[in-house]
Amino acid sequence: MVRGTAVDAVRVSIGAESVTPAEDGSFEFAVPWAPAFDVVAADDAGNSASSTVVTARTLPRMRAVHVTAHAWSHDGLRESVLDLARQGRIDTVQLDIKDEDGVVGYDSQVPLARESGAATNIYDAPAAIRQLHDMGVQVVGRIVAFRDPTLASWAWHSGRNDWVVQNPSGQPYSSHYGPIAFTNFAHPDVRRYNIDLAVEGARLGFDGIMYDYVRRPDGSLTSMTFTGLTDTPSVAIAAFLAESRHPVNSAGAHQSAAVYGIASTRPDQIAQDIPLIARHVDFVAPMIYPSHWNPGEYGVANPNAQPYDIVYRSLQDFITQTKGTNAGVIPWLQDFSLGVTYGDAEVKAQIDATRAAGIDGFFFWNAATRYHGGGIHPA
Repeated sequence: MVRGTAVDAVRVSIGAESVTPAEDGSFEFAVPWAPAFDVVAADDAGNSASSTVVTARTLPRMRAVHVTAHAWSHDGLRESVLDLARQGRIDTVQLDIKDEDGVVGYDSQVPLARESGAATNIYDAPAAIRQLHDMGVQVVGRIVAFRDPTLASWAWHSGRNDWVVQNPSGQPYSSHYGPIAFTNFAHPDVRRYNIDLAVEGARLGFDGIMYDYVRRPDGSLTSMTFTGLTDTPSVAIAAFLAESRHPVNSAGAHQSAAVYGIASTRPDQIAQDIPLIARHVDFVAPMIYPSHWNPGEYGVANPNAQPYDIVYRSLQDFITQTKGTNAGVIPWLQDFSLGVTYGDAEVKAQIDATRAAGIDGFFFWNAATRYHGGGIHPA
C-alpha cells in the first residue's frame, strides 16, 4: 500500500498503475511489492515530478566467508568452503564479481568490462550461483568499486584522464596500491560502469551486491583531484550508493557497502560517512578486523590480542550511527594472522562479540580463502 501527498497533481502512477489524488493531494493505492519503485506525479499541464521509494524488508541471516574468483575455480578451496556450508557453519558465500585488480571474474557482457579487458573466464558465475542456491546457500557478489587499476590504466591510456584520480600536477594519483589504481568516483561513466556490473550480477542471480573500496584514496585531500566533483567526497560517495540502490534492488538484489572500521569516528578520512551511507544500503559491513586498530582504540589496550573486546565496542558505534535508517549492520571479521596468530578461538571470540552486540551474522575475510571452521559453530 502506497500513501502520500502530491499537491496540484491530477495523476499519481507507479508503472502501469495510477490513481487520481483527492482535492488535498492525498493518494493511496496498492501495487505489487518490489524492492524499490518510482512514484510519478503529474499535473494537468503535463509537468511531472518523481520520487524513488525503497520498501522496508527483513533480510535473511548471513553467516559468510569471502571467496575470490580464483579460489572458486580451485577444486580444493571451493570444496573447503562448500564443506562449511554442508556442516551448517555458514549460510552465505561472498563471491567476487570485480576484485582489487579490477578483474571481473566471469565472462561479463557489460560492454566496458569487455572493452577494457576486465572480463575473464576464471569462473562460471551462473553455474556457481546455481550450485550454491541448490544447497540453500545465499550468494553476495563483491564489487571493488573505485580501486580499479584495470579501468584506470585503460582510461588513462585511451585519453579519458578525467576518469582517474589525479595529483595536483595532472598525473595519476600514486599510492601504496600502485601508480595508477583509483578511478574517479565523481565521473558518471565510472559510476555507471560499477552499477552496470552490479545490475548484471543481480540479474545473474546474486542475492546481494556489496560494494568495497567505495571511498576515496588514502592521503591528504590536497594531494588529489577529482574532476567534476561538486560536493565533498563523502557526499559524492553516498550519492553513488543512492544512484545504485534503485537499479540493484529492482534487479532483485540487496545492496550493501563494506566500510572501514575507523569510518564511524573519522568519516572524512576516506570519505565514508556512515549515517549518509546507511540511507542508501540495506546494510553496512564495517571491516572491524582486530589487527587493524591502534592500541588504546575504544579503551582496548591491545585490540589484536583482544578480539572480543574490540569487536564488541566498535560495533556499538556502527549500531548507533545507523539508527533511524533501514540499514542493518553485519561486520567483516578477521580469520587471518597479522602480528597475532589467529585460529578457532579468535574466530569464535569475534562471533561471540558480534552476537553480544545483537547481530546474528558475519562476513569472514581471509585473502587465501582458508578458514578455521572449528571456530564457527553450526547454526
